[in-house]
Amino acid sequence: MLNSALLNSTVCSRRQFLRRTAVGLSAAGLSVTGASMSERALASTDVGGPIVDTHQHLWDLQIVRPPWLRGETNPLNRRYAMPEYLEATQGLNVTRAIYAEVDVDPRDHVVEAEHVIDLCRNPQYPTAAAVIGGRPAAPDFSEYVARFQGNPFVKGVRQVLHGGTPAGYCLSGAFVQGIRLLGEARLSFDLCLRPKELGDGVELVRRCPATRFVLDHCGNPDPRAFVSGEANPSHDPDAWKRNIEAYGKLENVICKISGVTGRTTPDRAASELAPVINHCLDAFGPDRVVFGGDWPVCLRSATFRQWVQILGQIIATRPAADRRKLWHDNAVRWYGLEA
Repeated sequence: MLNSALLNSTVCSRRQFLRRTAVGLSAAGLSVTGASMSERALASTDVGGPIVDTHQHLWDLQIVRPPWLRGETNPLNRRYAMPEYLEATQGLNVTRAIYAEVDVDPRDHVVEAEHVIDLCRNPQYPTAAAVIGGRPAAPDFSEYVARFQGNPFVKGVRQVLHGGTPAGYCLSGAFVQGIRLLGEARLSFDLCLRPKELGDGVELVRRCPATRFVLDHCGNPDPRAFVSGEANPSHDPDAWKRNIEAYGKLENVICKISGVTGRTTPDRAASELAPVINHCLDAFGPDRVVFGGDWPVCLRSATFRQWVQILGQIIATRPAADRRKLWHDNAVRWYGLEA
């Protein structure tokens, strides 16, 4: 069962969520999809087909303990493994999932990777592939890549670049060399950057045209930065827009529509996130966007189900074929899940 104290402290009840979102948008004169909002519409989680979750986090603290989880006051400092994920996604038609590394200590990279590969081998689980942790600038990165190269379940590598790494780190010679190596190994790299450093990622992509990239979490924007009159926004919203458009022009990058609920609440999410999500969808086009749940990190502000509801409302008036591509088809093609 999910931790009730966590959910009570971070999310509204389902009924409150539906009522407050509809009332709040109506009072503001907003229509995030071009149609009127209603509790009945927002309550629906039928996306019209199956879902591939391209950003599934799992951790069993008996196997690995990510350093950022330490601390008794961290509500995520507990097990979030396959049983909890299956409960969180129950009834949502999540048919497959792509594991996303959880920023473990580099000494635990192999342990983490081998554990998720075992999960992928189990046909009873939705996890079908993985983006494993790695350090592209490390001296032994080529040996690390060789260890997993050719494994049918390993699709890419990620290093979180919004933590302790300085601005410009991803443009160092050793890092660029490691990213090019991933392209040679037919593995992708997930870009998870601070919004002020998105331009560094654009330059990295240009320097590595043979490597495929995934821009995580819409480039990590702060939705409040796009609110008119917001005092001291955490980043320049216009710069974020320009960088998203620059990524959109680079054919070897896709955008993961994920991880954007953390700075909002369910009652405000649809109105605050619509400008961000729509800009990404328009910049990348319908064939280069994928859905990611970002569970359980999303529990800081919303449940998996609430996130699906919010996104479903934002994209409701887009063509059905485009919605299916976002929820499912693009991920199947990008990660080679047909087999």
